[in-house]
Amino acid sequence: MKVDKRTLLEMYRRMVRIRKFEETAIDLFKRGMIKGAVHPYIGQEASAVGVCMALRNDDLIGGTHRSHGHMLAKGSDPKVIMAEVKGKVTGCSKGRGGSMHVADFSVGSLGALAIVGAGIPITVGAGLGFKMQGKDSVAVTFFGDGACNTGNFHESLNMASIWDVPVIFVLENNRYAVSTHIEYATKIKDLSIRANSYGIPGVRVDGNDVLAVHEAALEAVARARHGEGPTLLVNDTYRITGHYAGEPQVYRERSEVDEWRKKDPIKRFREYLVEEGKASQEELDAIDAEIEAEIEEAVNFALESPEPDPSTAMDYIYA
Repeated sequence: MKVDKRTLLEMYRRMVRIRKFEETAIDLFKRGMIKGAVHPYIGQEASAVGVCMALRNDDLIGGTHRSHGHMLAKGSDPKVIMAEVKGKVTGCSKGRGGSMHVADFSVGSLGALAIVGAGIPITVGAGLGFKMQGKDSVAVTFFGDGACNTGNFHESLNMASIWDVPVIFVLENNRYAVSTHIEYATKIKDLSIRANSYGIPGVRVDGNDVLAVHEAALEAVARARHGEGPTLLVNDTYRITGHYAGEPQVYRERSEVDEWRKKDPIKRFREYLVEEGKASQEELDAIDAEIEAEIEEAVNFALESPEPDPSTAMDYIYA
């Protein structure tokens, strides 16, 4: 697969943006400056970016409780995401959602959902809507390995397959459903073979290789646009940080985490870009500095933004 330099650099930029955003959110949380929990996406950046850069703005994505990365990969402004994480009225959900319920319709994000697997059927519904309207847009649902053992997963794959819904199921296998390792919860090693039960393609890739993810996503998206139905894309990756910021992580050995740090998707991609002559160290350093300033600006924007007015507490509630 040939990818032009502009796209390669944008992939790197978005991956670094996610990493820096999450590191900053963790720091703010540990300093008591964020209410509620923060579930970082650190280590999984290649999955969201590889997939989202295969999409158009009018394509939709649905996320999980760990969706800052998905939103930023789809093109959301870090300022409105940071403001939402801080519960400010300038946030993408006007301070109503916080970290686990960020949503940004302007870039095609249906939002994050804290309930495991809850976003899968919702995204299938969005894809079905595209089909009924005769549009060639697609819907993408991101979820973890824990969600693939839920009824939402199996019922959604079945429904999407029989109706050829233009949806891509992106299973981000980061090995742990909170603290439960996938080997304790699922007998099979290759989760992509579950697609066989529903007569749709199942593709498994190295989820820490952004180009491998991107290539698989492009193929799945093309199938969906041409009316050929859904694909199950399994991105094997790893959550380098805890399930949530500040978690003790007593369920896994430090040596395991250290081994996966060697497979860091950003480090790998940076080395590839330099070694293959796609970009210089100086160009990538410039992007790093650009993102550093961008996230600092996002934090200042969030800190300076007002809290929602209590008198508006009943706004945006539908009954």
